[in-house]
Amino acid sequence: MTDNVTNEELIEAIKRPIRFYNIRLWGYGGESAYIKLNKAQYDFWKSHRDEYGDYDLVNYMINAEDGEYEFEDLKYDNIPQDAHFMFDEDGEPSTWYEHHEELEHQWGIDYSNANIDIDEVETEEYNSKVLDTIVSGEDLSEWVNKIHEENPDSEITEMGISEFEDWDAEYVLQFYSAEKGTMFEGQLTTKGKLDPTKLIINTSEYANGDDTIANITYNEEEIDNNGGDTTGKGYSVHLWEN
Repeated sequence: MTDNVTNEELIEAIKRPIRFYNIRLWGYGGESAYIKLNKAQYDFWKSHRDEYGDYDLVNYMINAEDGEYEFEDLKYDNIPQDAHFMFDEDGEPSTWYEHHEELEHQWGIDYSNANIDIDEVETEEYNSKVLDTIVSGEDLSEWVNKIHEENPDSEITEMGISEFEDWDAEYVLQFYSAEKGTMFEGQLTTKGKLDPTKLIINTSEYANGDDTIANITYNEEEIDNNGGDTTGKGYSVHLWEN
């Protein structure tokens, strides 16, 4: 680093000691509900799904609350009473995203399908003027690897595991709503320039094998996720013996 560069950075630091950055993660992810089934429920729906696909099962789950089903290869009256799992013991219907037998809930962007943008902005106000683009549309995992290569002692990610290993369930159903778009958008304030090595991207591995981003911290402080904007890409259902 030359003296000129050093002096320029010092002057810039004096002019703007406090800085603001927006971080945005976009790509593919979604929302999952993991639901406990009994053997009768599992056997009926697993057999039907294996033969006809998951259309009828998806339809059953998203329409249980209002009872307006549109099955293709099934009649409601042909569902055995002991195979119904969208109703509690009092006969009240559940939604797939607030199920009475839910084991765990998952939402967020998939680490391996995420892109990252980082902009320095003028103020902490929403839609503040962009002063500098630090990262634009880079694959998140590739960007993390690049930072790590440049700073071998840094740990940009912490890969955790959700609670699925402790589930008390012999049979499990996963309802998955796939989404595309922005699933994390937050702002941080720094003293001086952003130091990427102070970022920690925390993920959780869920029962389906996805590493979903849970939160991001900078200098050990969590960055609030102000949400984003996503488009639904469809539903799917998976069943397995745990």
